[in-house]
Amino acid sequence: MRRLLLATTAWLLAGPALADTRFEATLAGHAILPAFSMAVPPADAPRDAMVSGKFTGPGNTRTDRPGAIPGTTGPAPAGRPTGIALPFIGQPIQGFSGIKPVAGQNGRPSGAYWVLSDNGFGNKRNSPDALLMLHRIRPDWRSGQVAVEQTIFLSDPDRRIPFRIAYEGTERRYLTGGDFDIESIQPVADGFWLGDEFGPFLIKVDAEGRVRQVVETTLEGRPIRSPDNPALQIPTTNFESQRSGGFEGMAQSPDGSRLYALLEKPLLANGQPEGRFLRIAEFDTARGAWTGRVLRYRIEEGTTSIGDFNMIDDRRALIIERDDGEGDPSLACAAGANPPGCFAAPARLKRIYVLDLGAVDGEGFVKKLGHIDLMAIRDPEGLARTAGDRGPNEARDRFAFPFFTIENVAVVDGEHIIVGNDNNLPFSAGRHLTRADDNELILLRVPELLGAR
Repeated sequence: MRRLLLATTAWLLAGPALADTRFEATLAGHAILPAFSMAVPPADAPRDAMVSGKFTGPGNTRTDRPGAIPGTTGPAPAGRPTGIALPFIGQPIQGFSGIKPVAGQNGRPSGAYWVLSDNGFGNKRNSPDALLMLHRIRPDWRSGQVAVEQTIFLSDPDRRIPFRIAYEGTERRYLTGGDFDIESIQPVADGFWLGDEFGPFLIKVDAEGRVRQVVETTLEGRPIRSPDNPALQIPTTNFESQRSGGFEGMAQSPDGSRLYALLEKPLLANGQPEGRFLRIAEFDTARGAWTGRVLRYRIEEGTTSIGDFNMIDDRRALIIERDDGEGDPSLACAAGANPPGCFAAPARLKRIYVLDLGAVDGEGFVKKLGHIDLMAIRDPEGLARTAGDRGPNEARDRFAFPFFTIENVAVVDGEHIIVGNDNNLPFSAGRHLTRADDNELILLRVPELLGAR
């Protein structure tokens, strides 16, 4: 009898985990940091860092001449030129891959945000000269501009990282995209916790970006590694985390005692995804160790990855789900047509879900409460700075966020959230057919989403 009661309870809880409600989102602000925004490397960084992207050409062989490698969205016939070429003089600020509000006085919003630059140019092999950076930015919704107020370069002068890094023989040991692929950020009193995809690892850095701790991932008592983990030798099949499937999202409890690290893609079992769900692993920040608690997050049909993960309160959170498309569907390529005059694989599924970590069914799945559609944002006041390239018959009051990677979401106040893209400079062009994407930030009014329970 007791077994039947438990099974029935689990079934009742599992039902709502699949329920879904679409809420409306209204554009309340739009700010843009231009794609070609560069940072100057620190004075004590290796001279190698003055020119970045030298290994992005065919075969990852060195190309020293700036601007010699044209940026494209991919190989022909689907690839489109983006109008920006590598290598770069300086370090591109590009590619925001996690966001968190900067705390103001008395708990009030400061209007500034911590963001992190992605690993560089997309993978470990082509990014050993791309410095890893955190930034404090401030969007001005009235002017539409984004100010970069502070940049923190990550480093390992105390040799806390247990494997060889790209700038191993230097004094400051600045970190690059050949060392980590940082994708998520949570500020704490003495620095930041960062989520990485290469290990996947959790990384603790101080307020100056110096590494304090590197934590290997364990789930259910076993180490979880990706094919980019430095402990593995290629060729190997001894990995469960997919490449580019590590900690894309990482939420923090309001009291700071817990991190909830979310894998971007399903784990592998015998070389195949274990199911249409992702793992959320709980981490104790005081002990600097995993608690052993693991939750499951069910992804929608059509979702290929998650983009970001941040808490609303002590149990509810926001998660971005997305496909791998980019560009407005109204300009999808017709049969027999090829880019650059159309989008071969336009954006279809770009959503932000609200979930309840406090409502878990018998299999460990968290409950979804609803979502907003980032391809159908209302813009009745015409606040969009640009609508980009799209079909001539599209409604003027519809605004879309048709980017390949949308990797930033956080709560602003009781009615608003901030959302941003990762522009993958210079390889993404979702707003325009043949122009590299800018870093766009949007302020969305979503009272129903934030009030869902």
